[in-house]
Amino acid sequence: MAITNEQKNCQWRIARRPKGNVVAEDFLYHEEEIPILQDNEILLRTLYLNLAPVMRMYMSGESIAGEKGLDIGDVIHGRGVAEVIKSNNSNYKPGEILQGQIGWQTFKSTEVTERERFRKINNIGLPFSIGLSTLGMTGLSAYFGLLACGKPKKNETIVVSGAAGGVGSTVIQIAKMIGCRVIGLASNQAKCDLIRELGCDEAINYRTEDIRQTLSNLCQNGIDVYFDNVGGDILSATLDHLAQDSRIVLCGSISEYLHDKPYGLDNYTKLRRTNSCMQGFFIYNYSDQFDAAEKELSSWLKERKIKPVEHIYDGFENMPKALSSIYDGGNYGVALSRIRHGPNDDE
Repeated sequence: MAITNEQKNCQWRIARRPKGNVVAEDFLYHEEEIPILQDNEILLRTLYLNLAPVMRMYMSGESIAGEKGLDIGDVIHGRGVAEVIKSNNSNYKPGEILQGQIGWQTFKSTEVTERERFRKINNIGLPFSIGLSTLGMTGLSAYFGLLACGKPKKNETIVVSGAAGGVGSTVIQIAKMIGCRVIGLASNQAKCDLIRELGCDEAINYRTEDIRQTLSNLCQNGIDVYFDNVGGDILSATLDHLAQDSRIVLCGSISEYLHDKPYGLDNYTKLRRTNSCMQGFFIYNYSDQFDAAEKELSSWLKERKIKPVEHIYDGFENMPKALSSIYDGGNYGVALSRIRHGPNDDE
């Protein structure tokens, strides 16, 4: 694997607003000089970059999670993992590995501002890609979404949509560790096999099975916790199968990202009948608890109670095609691009 040009800062920028799924013409490849450090800055060399459904929304100019909308010609927004290679900042040393807002580029100079939300990644003997999976915003979303919002109890029935995705695959493992009965929904047989391997008691192929009928058969006592990563009709179907005092966690809605209008949920009043609640969450509202959560997740990783589930696309040049495949359901786990091999990677 080789960077397109190691002597330049290679970037992917927005060429035009996407219509439907992203295509090659939506992206502009650009090279510029590697930044020269100013006072209090560090220079980062990118190792991995995240691939997430929300990136199409960034490219469309939408303001997401408090971030300013992007203009045509801007570097595509996104988190990554990078190595400090030069430093004019006493808080950071060459060789340290950080995760944070890097954007789709192979180098970055930064004063490490609060807005960029950088965090150091401790070396626990695993590839540092975990800074975008289990120890990144994906793993933290699973952790706080399930534990703080879903509040699962042993022997409860938990249904997870997008179960083979980055957040869903972590939710499954934590729920099984607690002792819950877990039912996952995925888009094909291979993904159903994967989530069973991760601990799902039952797997539903939502493209070939009647979701409502299957939920009726599998959840005769109702759903105690529904962890929603997709929105749309699957969210609607679960509302018809709620247990008393159940909890719905709204984490994502990938089924709606390519649509111009949001899905119109017409059976939300089912929440009243079962005294249930439906709660969304914003991961950065838990930022004061990130250190404690990361410590616990790291412990579970080292004890092999959970494991990272990552779909790695090699090569900076392949990032546009890789992002497109996400909306077609072509990935499992956390999707990321490996720009360079990092410490602990298998060569």
